[in-house]
Parts: sequence; structure tokens; C-alpha cells
Amino acid sequence: MASLCAAPRGGVNPATNTAYPDRAGSLDNEKSWVRSWIDETYLWYGEVPTTLKASDYATPIAWFNVLKTPVTTPSGRAKDRFHFTYDTEVYRQLSQGGVSAGYGMETASIRSSPPRDIRIAYVEPNSPAASAGLARGAKILTIDGVDVVSAAGSANVNAINNALSPKAVGESHSFTFDVGGTVQLEAANVTSTPVQNVRILTAGSARVGYLLFNEHITTSEALLVNAVNTFKQGAGIDDLVLDMRYNGGGQLLIASRLAYMISSPAVTGGKVFEQLVFNDKNPFRQTVAQTLTPFTATSRSGQPLPTLGLSRVTVLTGPDTCSASESVINSLRGVGVTVNLVGGTTCGKPYGFIPQDNCGTTYFAIQFKGANQQGYGDYSDGFAPTCTVADDFGHPLGDAGEARLAAALTLRSTGACPAGSTKATAARLGLDKLQDSTPETESPYLTNRSPLRENRLLEPVSDPG
Repeated sequence: MASLCAAPRGGVNPATNTAYPDRAGSLDNEKSWVRSWIDETYLWYGEVPTTLKASDYATPIAWFNVLKTPVTTPSGRAKDRFHFTYDTEVYRQLSQGGVSAGYGMETASIRSSPPRDIRIAYVEPNSPAASAGLARGAKILTIDGVDVVSAAGSANVNAINNALSPKAVGESHSFTFDVGGTVQLEAANVTSTPVQNVRILTAGSARVGYLLFNEHITTSEALLVNAVNTFKQGAGIDDLVLDMRYNGGGQLLIASRLAYMISSPAVTGGKVFEQLVFNDKNPFRQTVAQTLTPFTATSRSGQPLPTLGLSRVTVLTGPDTCSASESVINSLRGVGVTVNLVGGTTCGKPYGFIPQDNCGTTYFAIQFKGANQQGYGDYSDGFAPTCTVADDFGHPLGDAGEARLAAALTLRSTGACPAGSTKATAARLGLDKLQDSTPETESPYLTNRSPLRENRLLEPVSDPG
């Protein structure tokens, strides 16, 4: 049933250097494969409504989009907020090299309804936005003449959203900012720099490492290793502030390697980074041993990884801290490393995918839940911060005066959250998520972020069907 395609691909798959397996088929064949894939591998296959009919949906993607659980979390959010598809080649380029069409600026919505407040969260080096001199904190006033702050109506909203997320290289739009005036930005193939601003700060007599980590993609591994080696030079560091406020996740093995490098072999040796819990059909025929992801001690090339030997780390978080990033937090807590969170509540995604290509579309259906060494993995409403601190768009990321980093340094020095922030009670600092928090009216979040960037991914396996 797999690879029977209405429009079979020809040539060689660049991901495998082998011919595509596609054979002549139909949309009905593709829809049948989608249904069988869900029925066999989806974590909550038993909760998918049985009254749905493939004939009511024009395409395999439209059919896939409805084949998910309608159940909600304790807070009332949809349990499955993460069901999505991607063009296979676009996914390959983005996941392996962080390459995508864009301006090289991530924008954050501080307020998404009028009067809107949309600002630049960060800028990628060597991108169109960087060349235009744009920087964190700049507020968007107009796009192509549309008033971003106050415009109403679906046509204006669509125009804003479409311009913020260009679909192709060469697409051009006019932006007016409160700082920098009006600039014409043309989308280009932008390569993500997932690790930035690696530096050592002084907090009293202590040396505190800081790094901004934005994506768990393949190219991040070498950058993370370089950062750890930088921190180990000379006198080393006493503490680490890991800024993952905008990190939606990615490859689980990157998260495992990062957690290993933060701690020490004495703490992580023989321990579980994350155990994968599949549905009761065991669709990928995994033994218990195969469901256990260890703290990975070697790089992709088999080289030993450096370690910092820290017993404590502070992570800067927010609603965009998701999935594989949450695995880093959960796994370290699971082996007794103190993980303080400064910022906002994380997104709440203890679930993951084994991406599966069929006929040029890669399907992402939740197939497992991840639990740590202590068996904990129930944080579908997110991890609450130790200190609640609003995102500070008035300072560059990595600046010791930036509110979240400054709060982390204060917490490290005094054991207390700074004035103006909120500290969780002692009970909130353990493995259990915060139950009695009052959510912010509207927490800043990255606008138009691809669902691909909010996940934990495993390497594809053979089709269980």
C-alpha cells in the first residue's frame, strides 16, 4: 500500500542516494495508506472518530488532518495540537541544515489582537534582515502599507501573516519598523545558526556560561560541542544559563547529547535520557531496550563528547520552549540535576514523531510519549518557571541586563527571584508540573512558526505495515 502514488517521483532521493520507491497509483491508494499508518502507529489510534470517511476529503493531506484524537488536556487544550505534514524535500533541507525561505528574522507576537505588538525576537547572521540592519526589539508598524498595529478584517490579517511567512525565495515585502524606518525585504534561502552568543559572564566571584540555543538540528551538534569546549577552557564555569526560550525542539539525539554534556558521566552513566512509550500495538516492534534512549556520550561521528560536570543549570524558557527542549529539562531532573526555569511556562509536548514519507509528503502523527529515568512524562500543560519573568525585547539576547538572563544570575547568586518576578513554591520545583498557576493574559510567542520546529524527532524506521 505504501508508495502507490498519484504522481510518482522519479530520480534519486538525496536523503538516501537511492531511487524513490514510488509506483503508479491513485489518491485513494494514498488515502488508504494514511489511514493504515494512523491505525497502526498513532499513539491514540483508539480515540480517532470512527465515523469519518475518506471519500469526504479531497486529498490525502486533508484526510490525514482529521485523523486525530478530539480529547483535551486537564487545562482544556487539545491533547493533539501537533498533527501536521510537510513537503518531504522541504523537510529534509530544514531538518538537516536549517535551510528555509525567509528573511532571517524571527518575530514574536507580544499582543496578537489590535492594538497588535509584533517585534523582532532575533535575527539570523548573514540574512536579508541582518543586511538591512534589523535587530531584536524592533516593532513592526506596517507591512505593504497595512497597519499592523490596528488593521482589522481577515484580508488584512492574511496579508500580514503571508508577508511574515514568505513561501518562496524572491518573494518581497515592504516593512516599516519603529526603529530603522521602512525596508524592503526579499526572501532568500536562510541557513539557521542554531547556537549563538556563546559567552562567559561574571556573577560575583562565579563564572557563568551562557548560550542561545534555537533549534535541535543536525548542524547544532558541532556548535554545541564547541560551546562546551569554550566553557571548559581556563578556569571553566561554575554554572550555565541555557537560553531555549525560542527552541521548539527537533532531533531527540541532539537533546540527549546536550544533556550528557551539561552533566557528568558519573551521574548519567547507565541512566535513561528518555523512554519512549508507544501504543499497545508496539507498531515499530521495539524491545524494551530499544525504547530506551540513553544519555548519548558520543557525537554522530563516534567521537567522545566533552562534559561540564554541572549539578545545576538554569534554562530560560517560554511558550516556544517545546518538545526536545523540554526533554532536556525533564531528563536532567530525572537523574537529580537541579534545573531552574526562568521566563514563562513551556509549551507542554512530551510527545514525538517518527516522520514518514509517502509519495513526497512527510507525515507527522504523534507516535510516542517520552518519560525520564523516574518514569515522569506527564507535562502536557508545560513546565512552570521557577521565576516568572517577561521576555525583554529592549536588550540583546545574551546581554547581562536582559530581564530573563539578569533574573537567572540573581537567582544563582541569591537563591531568590528578583523583585517584580514571581517565584514558584518549593513544591513546584520538583518533577511535577505547576497545577495552580494563573496563565498570563497573553504570553509573547513566535509568530507563524512552522510546526516542524516544535517537536522531538526520531530517525525514520521501516513501514510497520
